[in-house]
Amino acid sequence: MEHIKQAERIQTSITGAIERRVLVWLAQRQPRWVSSDMLTLVGVMGAFLTGLGFYLTHYGIGWLWLSSAGLLINWYGDSLDGTLARVRNSQRPIYGYYLDHTVDCINEAFMFVGAGLSPLVHLDLALAVFILYLLLTINVSINAHLKSEFRLTYAKLGPTEFRLLIVLANTLLIAFPSLASHSWYVPAFNVTMSPFDPLGIVVTALLAIIYISTIISDARKYARIDPPRH
Repeated sequence: MEHIKQAERIQTSITGAIERRVLVWLAQRQPRWVSSDMLTLVGVMGAFLTGLGFYLTHYGIGWLWLSSAGLLINWYGDSLDGTLARVRNSQRPIYGYYLDHTVDCINEAFMFVGAGLSPLVHLDLALAVFILYLLLTINVSINAHLKSEFRLTYAKLGPTEFRLLIVLANTLLIAFPSLASHSWYVPAFNVTMSPFDPLGIVVTALLAIIYISTIISDARKYARIDPPRH
């Protein structure tokens, strides 16, 4: 467990610097009765609202506002719980590590399944993104043990950037509701694409490239550290 306690947090996202300052500012102003566990629960509630907002677009595209609000709530709880513990010097490395990774997977399940059950993106595509997210999460956990490196971002992109991307797409569809009913038939694959499918394809391809390149890079490093024995 010492690897978990000493793992270096690597945060190099586009919004990372300003986000850290905002989170510390918010953590310093939380009432004493607010705990990290409470904020973790707030993050789960936000993830549930995100998925619910996506699903409710069956009844109107305006429900995407609920999805965007859920993403903001999720960011607030999910990003602030650890910062609050560090600001108060009340870290629980083992418990926090376990809870954070477990809840992250639950949060993403709410979001991706909710999106996949909406008319905006095909379920199989949403699940493909979810699977790739889980694969990257596993890779992060392995590296936290093997080289004490806790990587939060890849290619300058992290959870906050992906949240902002979804909020931007939500806002675009709300501002131009005709886009929500637009679809594209792709004869080569005999499939009709929903409004979010192009975004889902881009995210899937990006995550796949990041995951494969990360595996190759990490495997080469570990091979040098642990060479064959003859």
